[in-house]
Amino acid sequence: MTPHFRFAAAGALAASLVFGFAACKKIEDGAKPGEKKEGDTTQAKTGDSDIAKSSGLKTTKEQASYMIGMEMGKSLQQIKDEIDFNTLTKALKTSIEGGKPLLTDAQAQQIAQTFGQEMQAKQLAKMEEQKKTNAAEGSKFLAENGKKQGVQTTASGLQYQVLTEGKGPKPTAADTVRVHYKGELLDGKVFDSSYDRGEPAIFPLNQVAPGWAEGVQLMPVGSKYKLWIPSKLGYGEQGTPGGPIPPNATLVFEVELLEIMKPGATPAPAPAAKK
Repeated sequence: MTPHFRFAAAGALAASLVFGFAACKKIEDGAKPGEKKEGDTTQAKTGDSDIAKSSGLKTTKEQASYMIGMEMGKSLQQIKDEIDFNTLTKALKTSIEGGKPLLTDAQAQQIAQTFGQEMQAKQLAKMEEQKKTNAAEGSKFLAENGKKQGVQTTASGLQYQVLTEGKGPKPTAADTVRVHYKGELLDGKVFDSSYDRGEPAIFPLNQVAPGWAEGVQLMPVGSKYKLWIPSKLGYGEQGTPGGPIPPNATLVFEVELLEIMKPGATPAPAPAAKK
């Protein structure tokens, strides 16, 4: 997402909060005598006391202010190195207090457009560098991994190792299967796991990445295999844009084939699905 859209998202957040506060104000304007009015900075009411104790934010104003700051910080996380924090807070203070900004709306729009273009160019350059690095690392890893005892390499370049050999039938490309699996990058980072979700996945083999489909078709039901999937058999040069799999990533999976499903089974979304 470009900075321009991030700023729009931050604006939408602010607008939703303003409308929410306005609605609360209407309720409080009709409050009974003796009830707290808007602007009250006394300790948060019952229900927020646990928040006050754990965070040290004692008033509703402090809590709301921190929450807004958190959301703004998250929205700007990816461009944090491009931001001068003191200048940012200066602009926030001026805008909130109704002061005269240093930029006109037209100038701000022009800067947003230029900045967005610069950030997009940097992102593309970074992706190209990632492609080269990941492709080289993947090729080197697979070349060494293929020499290890028990590791088999197919004609397509898929590598696999039998951890447990089952005795059931093998699925075909037209079958729907129920599996447990864990997916990792070469650095060991887990990007998805049906084990963590506590529920096996069900999906057609004709709707998963080629390396996945090939690997699972090698497995008799009841088997557990380890698969090393080259990027060309996985998510390729694009990876999963905005997702956990970088471009040209070699993927590592542990897969348990639990069952070949009968026709009509409802598939569940799986990260191994085709792009």
